[in-house]
Amino acid sequence: MAGTLCSIRKALFSRHTSIVSSALRCHFHSSGIMSSKVAVVLAGCGVYDGSEVHEASATLVHLSRGQAEVSMFAPDVDQMHVINHTKGEPMEPKRNVLVESARIARGKIDALSNLDSSKFDAVIFPGGFGAAKNLSTFAVDGADGMTIEKDVQRVIKDFHKESKPIGLCCIAPVLVAKLVPGCEVTVGSDKEEGGRWPYAGTADAIESMGSKHIKKNVTDVHVDEKNRIVTTPAYMCETGLHQIFDGIGKMVENVLSLANTKSKI
Repeated sequence: MAGTLCSIRKALFSRHTSIVSSALRCHFHSSGIMSSKVAVVLAGCGVYDGSEVHEASATLVHLSRGQAEVSMFAPDVDQMHVINHTKGEPMEPKRNVLVESARIARGKIDALSNLDSSKFDAVIFPGGFGAAKNLSTFAVDGADGMTIEKDVQRVIKDFHKESKPIGLCCIAPVLVAKLVPGCEVTVGSDKEEGGRWPYAGTADAIESMGSKHIKKNVTDVHVDEKNRIVTTPAYMCETGLHQIFDGIGKMVENVLSLANTKSKI
């Protein structure tokens, strides 16, 4: 009798598990929305000489929440320099952008030279001084003399040519301002406002490149519908991390929304 009851319990449990699994599968796939394939381009690890870690992490959290399929890339080149983040001073030895970016990517990263835009629906560039030092020379040469790393150029031009959304935050919008003249971007305010926007001069640099700066608050985004470019100020503003996180969330949300207006790869 005990053996019979045990068999019945097992059968009922198995059937219950099967029903729950079927219901969950139905729930997870009922929307019919295919996940977007998004490339994230890093520039090292650390605000002063690489990608801003909080911005990169916020980007990845919101992409995960949006059920995007993410692949990370970085140029396989030496950093412009290495900064001791406790002192804000240069230090030795040299470091490689790809190797340092792998810290954020938990090792799952590829060289930017291998990024093929035809295999992705969108691309996002988090900020940090690495965007102005390793992905470009904006930090040293300014708007007039800046050059952009060759694979960064190729990737941005390819995604733009294919009308695929490009997301950028913090200082990174200078990359598209240079490569897509006439585009609209935001880095926040064009005035320092008592130190709240310490890098406000970047807005004038963007205008001098032939692109248009749109003033926005840190939790806002600007969407250039024509060029399918989404930007948010992030740490161009001296503010709380939660506001940076929220602004980046809106950037990711708009990038994914634009990506979903086109058929998936």
